[in-house]
Amino acid sequence: MNILGISAYYHDSAAALITNGEIIAAAQEERFTRKKHDAAFPLNAIKFCLEYASLKPGELDHVIFYDKPFLKFERLLETYVSFAPRGFNSFKMAMPLWIKEKLFQKSLLINELDKIDADIDWEKTLLFSEHHLSHAASAFYTSPYDEAVVLTMDGVGEWSTTSVAIGRGNDLKITREIHFPHSLGLLYSAFTYYTGFKVNSGEYKLMGLAPYGKPVYTNKILDHLVDIKTDGSFRLNMKYFNYCTGLTMTNNNFNELFGGPPRLSEDELTQHHMDIAASIQAVTETIILKLARSLRDQYKIPNLCLAGGVALNCVANGKLQKDGIFNNIYIQPAAGDAGGAIGAAYIAYHGFCNYPRKTINKDLMCGSYLGPSFDQVNIENRLNQAGAIYTVVDDSAVIHITAQSIADGGAIGWFQGRMEFGPRALGARSILGDPRSQKMQKELNLKIKFRESFRPFAPSVLREKVSDWFDLDTDSPYMLLVADVTKSKQVTKVDDNAQGLKKLNQVRSEIPAVTHVDYSARVQTVTPDYNPRYYELIYCFYKITGCPVLINTSFNVRGEPIVCTPEDAFKCFMGTNLDKLVIGNCILEKDKQNKSLYKDYKHEFELD
Repeated sequence: MNILGISAYYHDSAAALITNGEIIAAAQEERFTRKKHDAAFPLNAIKFCLEYASLKPGELDHVIFYDKPFLKFERLLETYVSFAPRGFNSFKMAMPLWIKEKLFQKSLLINELDKIDADIDWEKTLLFSEHHLSHAASAFYTSPYDEAVVLTMDGVGEWSTTSVAIGRGNDLKITREIHFPHSLGLLYSAFTYYTGFKVNSGEYKLMGLAPYGKPVYTNKILDHLVDIKTDGSFRLNMKYFNYCTGLTMTNNNFNELFGGPPRLSEDELTQHHMDIAASIQAVTETIILKLARSLRDQYKIPNLCLAGGVALNCVANGKLQKDGIFNNIYIQPAAGDAGGAIGAAYIAYHGFCNYPRKTINKDLMCGSYLGPSFDQVNIENRLNQAGAIYTVVDDSAVIHITAQSIADGGAIGWFQGRMEFGPRALGARSILGDPRSQKMQKELNLKIKFRESFRPFAPSVLREKVSDWFDLDTDSPYMLLVADVTKSKQVTKVDDNAQGLKKLNQVRSEIPAVTHVDYSARVQTVTPDYNPRYYELIYCFYKITGCPVLINTSFNVRGEPIVCTPEDAFKCFMGTNLDKLVIGNCILEKDKQNKSLYKDYKHEFELD
């Protein structure tokens, strides 16, 4: 049974293929088109999935779309009617697109699928899931649990913004929902917009900015913007928001409440913006913790699965893990809309087709290494065509040369195996550095990633050593839990009176490059199970330095999707201050490359 899941037309379009309940391949369209958060029909991602599995389009038993467009249209129409006459201009702009394309999305999908094979009657194979059900399925059916509470939180699906589902075996049913316009995801995005970051892209920046501030606006948010009940359910005061009918997230009432207009994109970040970020982060954590406690009390189930864009808030996830409300927590690594493609495929397999679920004691995401890979011959051919100069070494030398280069202070592009699915680089398409370096965090941000200096980097740590370095003793393979650096590794001589970005350059631990200003870190634990080469690299670095931790950030610059092909990696390498590039068994040194191939990569992509 071959099932193709598709998510598209909002953001982060993706395709995923499952065969007999096993995920064979999954990828986001942005990685192929090089357009960040590409929302287009994922034609390239679908072709990759089919080619990887050596399947012909006619061998697909079902194709399933991750939501129901007509229900979205119903929500849009009812919203504009209920807020009339406000928002007429927005309504006037939206309707032609809906009537032309989105309302008749079944026909649109079939037309796109015809580009893959026009001789197939796609209408017979095409199914539709619901948005939040797809999210829930992406988490529950890939989790190691036979029974779980599934909490999905995002901006909005068709109507749902927050939903609770109960999964047992191959059965998954949504039991509770909060509906639009009351949305935790949109509340957080409103503050993303207000602080000058891009909605649906910059939320993680807001989260990273929060530790620089103090939550002094928390009561103002609770008094005016959101009413939180004891069970964690909530309602927003729409007097302060513009997203129902307007073209912005917030309005003048919001501006007056917080003392001024939204920050412009590249304006200076002030203490005011940092305090705003800290405040909405605190409110978000309050809602999530209250929801979790009420769900545990109501259902008495020890396992929790998380999905939806809000589940990428790894700071809140870390608080949830530390609080111990649930015995076990599993977070879908592609928690946003891309992961809906996987969830939709499982809805078809277990829901429509009623195939039983095989529960095993590990998740089914395969470390999230589900994308394209390139063998050594292919890598060399591609590098030759790109004009790269490289040395080929054996497997052992790849590890030792790279580990020593990192220990010597180098910034290394690391391209190995199958590309990750989801927003995080997990050691397949990564930029690596030495976490002990006092200057690496700043240099990676400004000279290689070309991004804001305040943004933290994540540590990859050997799983067996994680509790020696962080207040965490559980698996965190997908970099979705934040934990503090252990007291024994912290440096206590810090200027507590420092404000804002002046906190940035203070050494707070033995691994300052991955220690945020509140002593926290977004931890990835690494085992030999899914990525043995990456594990070997960290272990070799540990043998050289005594430190079982590496800086791991995504292999891209600001505004660029994570690199997919060797050509993408070489282009990024030649446009940044990376010292070495390691692709398969090829070692590339910057100072040995043809200088005519150097390029200004800083302005290659739109700001994120």
